Amino acid sequence: MMWTAGFRTAVISPYEQVKLSEPHGFENQTVRHVLRMAGGGERIRVCLTNRYGRIPLTIAAGAVATVHGHAALTFDGSAELSIPPGSEVVADPLDLPVTAGDDLFLSLFFPEETGLATYSHKPAELAQIADGNQVMAPELPGAEQVEGRFYVSGVDVFAPDGTAIAVAFGDSWFEGVGSTIGANNRSIDFLNRRLERGWVVNQGIAGNRLLRDEVGEHGLARFDRDVLSIPGVTHVLVHFGVNDLGLPGMSGEAPVTSDALIEGFKALAGHTQEADLKIIAATIGPFAGAVYPGVSTPDGLAARREVNDWIRSTDTFDAIFDVARAVENPEDPDYIHPALDSGDGMHLNDKGAHAMANAVDLDTLDL
Repeated sequence: MMWTAGFRTAVISPYEQVKLSEPHGFENQTVRHVLRMAGGGERIRVCLTNRYGRIPLTIAAGAVATVHGHAALTFDGSAELSIPPGSEVVADPLDLPVTAGDDLFLSLFFPEETGLATYSHKPAELAQIADGNQVMAPELPGAEQVEGRFYVSGVDVFAPDGTAIAVAFGDSWFEGVGSTIGANNRSIDFLNRRLERGWVVNQGIAGNRLLRDEVGEHGLARFDRDVLSIPGVTHVLVHFGVNDLGLPGMSGEAPVTSDALIEGFKALAGHTQEADLKIIAATIGPFAGAVYPGVSTPDGLAARREVNDWIRSTDTFDAIFDVARAVENPEDPDYIHPALDSGDGMHLNDKGAHAMANAVDLDTLDL
């Protein structure tokens, strides 16, 4: 048996230059998260983070619950914990089995002012925020509901030796922006429903770029932490490029060239293969219809086509999945197909996320 990731969520600093959601802090409040498990095992352990905090984080009580039961969290046997700024902790293991597709409810009580929280900002899931210590309460009537995950980075599971794990490493097209909140219809959710052995954990960050920090550290910088640190990882699925090509126009930056993006993909593939992992790259999805000012530009769209032609023809990757062709409008391939568009011209709806997942050839994953 071995510990591996049954659930992961990539986190960002609440002090980002560009904010796509409202940061939060807490005081004398309970926060309850719903975490959809990608895979299961006989035992679990919860991973918490104060990576971007500026003050110590005090957790006075915590609990988890699933359909199989519930249990209080402890840390080296204590119910209370202080996490220094920049640090992460793993709670004591719990004899609470979970299976793939289970919802795990994680409740944390913060008795003191936390400052702004290290968080996942667009996870397509709501957290509940209630006053006082209610970690063991079965329901939280009247709780505030916000999209986000706060101070949680993952849940490990005790799984059979040799369990194969892939990491979905990229941007909002993995994290789930555009899919129905709370429905678990992200592209990676649909992909996991197709798998018979092993599973994929989701390390997408909405707004993340391959080449430059802004919403989260850029992909080349966070690769070691968000991919190589996953126990048992064997494969990496990659979707980057929309934000590298589109976001510069929102802030008046010089556009990224196709050559620069191709060199970034080559560097990412090199890091992956040096770690003896297989890398499966997606073509860059269409975004010509983006409603956000400055995102859809002739230069950016031309660079997307050039990079996609290279992805389809290169031997840099172990395999590819052609997301662009799976979701494009055949009458105008720079646009998402109208039936698959979330409505903003830049993200996929539930049907689009399903189509993205179906673009992956399962034989390339060995899962």
